[in-house]
Amino acid sequence: MDTAINEARIGLTAPPLAVDAWLQGDPTSLGDLAGRVVLVAVFQVNCPGCFLHCLPRVEGLHRRYREQGLTVLGLATAFEDFDKNTVANLRLLLEEGRVIGETEKLLSQYGLLERGTWPYRLSFPVAMDHLTPRETDGTAAEVERFIEQRIDDFQARAPAEQHALRTHLRDYFSRQPFRPESFERYQLQGTPSYLLIDRNGHLVASRFGAYETLEADLIALL
Repeated sequence: MDTAINEARIGLTAPPLAVDAWLQGDPTSLGDLAGRVVLVAVFQVNCPGCFLHCLPRVEGLHRRYREQGLTVLGLATAFEDFDKNTVANLRLLLEEGRVIGETEKLLSQYGLLERGTWPYRLSFPVAMDHLTPRETDGTAAEVERFIEQRIDDFQARAPAEQHALRTHLRDYFSRQPFRPESFERYQLQGTPSYLLIDRNGHLVASRFGAYETLEADLIALL
């Protein structure tokens, strides 16, 4: 991650997305979207929940509110299953409606594929998060940064629990060959996640999983 770029904070200017490639739509930066409300849907192609709940929902929001000032961006990322969450598989989704891995398995089980393809077509710009090789000699610093940012009560835990948690995180990070820059810059917890940015470019919300008030929140910004 570029340490010269500040990490995201609610109420402050949203930092730029780190993008490897735009696979659909024109290349777009958050700075170009001043004056519009922006919704970034962060997903993985090997994430069934993203296809069951997130992507159909944001496609509907895009169609209903784009004329009122909403811009929806899709950001595919990869923090696991790096062999499946790839640019190639994202391209298959966007160009042919093909899904892979656990996504294909679950959607097939629920009867949500039509002739083997996903029936939805995303009509907003979609990019791939930029992945950088993880530096193994920086794992210890990464563990401490994760603890500082994500585990508020770490210092209150028993020493044995602190040690076990550090060991678990060190083992986890050492097995991950890449770091998803936008995912880490926005300190996301998983996928699907939603980033909501107001007309002044300020980050209003960053939510993982269910975001029940999403439509009401963006309407208020519009």
